[in-house]
Amino acid sequence: MNSSPIDYLPIVIMFIVAAGFVAFTMFLTHAIGPKRKTKIKLNTFECGIESKENAWMPFSIKYFLVAILFVLFDIEVIFMYPWAVNFKELGWLGIVEMFSFVALLLIGFYYMIAKKALVWED
Repeated sequence: MNSSPIDYLPIVIMFIVAAGFVAFTMFLTHAIGPKRKTKIKLNTFECGIESKENAWMPFSIKYFLVAILFVLFDIEVIFMYPWAVNFKELGWLGIVEMFSFVALLLIGFYYMIAKKALVWED
């Protein structure tokens, strides 16, 4: 099958319409939205807590660790979705492979617990 650039025209049109919609919506909300600027509205807002120190102060590495562990386990769950969709076609070999995958996940999870990676108190 040979494809030509004209075959991609619907996709290009879709991107142009989407970008136009975003630009139009942003312009419209700024044009007709309220413009009451007060001192309180212009203050820096950090989760409802008043700023006390420099924003570059160091904080615990545990925040990063929890985020990385969440992403790691979240992505591993994503790998289980195609397996679940093709469960019947994969047969016993697919079941064995998924059990070994889950076993590796559990080994990593128990290692994380043994190293007290999620314990917040020092």
